[in-house]
Amino acid sequence: MSELKINKKLFQDRKRTNILSDPEQKLITYLVPKIPSWISSDMLTGIGTFGSALILLAFILAKHIAVEYLLLGILGFMINWLGDSLDGRLAFYRNKSRRWYGFSLDIIMDWISTVMIGFGYIIYATGVFEVIGYILVACYGWSMIISQLRYKVTDKYTIDAGFVGPTEIRVIISLVLVLEVVFPGVINYLVAAICAILVFINFRDTGLLLKMGDVRDMEERAAKEQQERLKKVD
Repeated sequence: MSELKINKKLFQDRKRTNILSDPEQKLITYLVPKIPSWISSDMLTGIGTFGSALILLAFILAKHIAVEYLLLGILGFMINWLGDSLDGRLAFYRNKSRRWYGFSLDIIMDWISTVMIGFGYIIYATGVFEVIGYILVACYGWSMIISQLRYKVTDKYTIDAGFVGPTEIRVIISLVLVLEVVFPGVINYLVAAICAILVFINFRDTGLLLKMGDVRDMEERAAKEQQERLKKVD
C-alpha cells in the first residue's frame, strides 16, 4: 500500500488545522506500518501515559536534585507524542478501530496525563506560582470540554484550536523546559503567559461553541416544525 493511500486511510476521520499537521501526518504514516504486530493500540496508549509520568518525575527530580533533570521531561513529551499520536492511527491501519471505546479511552488518558504534568509543575513551582499550575490544568481541562462539546454539537471531531494542537503544545512546553534550565525561574512567567493565552482562546472558543449550539437549535426547531406541518397535511 502506498504512503498516500495509508495517509488517507489513517486520517479519514478527522481534519487537522495545526501548523505541524503535514510533517506530523507524514511521520505517522511512515511509522504506523512499521509497528510490530505484538504491539496493540492500547499498549501505545499506555506508552503515551508513561511519557506523562516521566514528565512528572522530571519535575520532581529538578525540584529536589538538579534543574537539569527537566530535560528528562522533553524525552517524556516525545514518548507521550509517540503513544498518543499512534494509538488510534494504528487501530485504523489494522481495521480494528473501536470508535467510541477509543474515543473514551483517549479522553480519559489525556486528562490523566494533563493532571500528572500539571501536578509536576506545581511540585516544582514555589509560592504564588503553584496557583498558576492549578490554573494551567483548569484551562487545559476547559479546552478539552470545549472539544468534546463541539463534537456533540457539530458531529465533527477536532483536537486543534486553530493553528495550535497538542503537538505544538508539547513543542512549546519542551522549549520552556530548556529555557528554565538555562535561565532558572523563567518557567513561572512563561507558564503564566501560556495560561493567559489559553484563557483568551477558551473564551473565544466558548463563544463560537455557543453560536454553533444556537444554530443547531434553530435548525432542529425548524425541522420539527416542518414535520408537524407535514403531519397536518396528511
